[in-house]
Amino acid sequence: MLFRWLADFVLLLHLAFVAFVVLGGVLVLRRPRLAWVHLPAAVWGVLIEYAGWVCPLTPLEILFRQRGGGAGYSGGFIEHYVTSTLYPEGLTRGVQILLGTVVLLGNLSIYLSLLIRHRRAARARTP
Repeated sequence: MLFRWLADFVLLLHLAFVAFVVLGGVLVLRRPRLAWVHLPAAVWGVLIEYAGWVCPLTPLEILFRQRGGGAGYSGGFIEHYVTSTLYPEGLTRGVQILLGTVVLLGNLSIYLSLLIRHRRAARARTP
């Protein structure tokens, strides 16, 4: 029972991390200091997608599921939980690159907007 709970906890943590990578830039617009946490997370998320790596949380969840008597799964988190729902054929490198690019461009536009806002505010403060 403990291992099943731990697997579910890791799953929720993973979901929260993915949501933070994808949508955390919006939080940074309201709370710029979050950039110190969000920027490394976003870089990691994009790097995982571009390099085709498996996030370390995925094998941890699988291990807990197996120890709890459940079946593990093959592939990565996105492939198992997200892509299998949206794209029944499975995750391809092209889809993985597309996901990484969407996250990259979305976050770049948010950080560019934040930088422009910061520079305007700095100019307005100087006489």
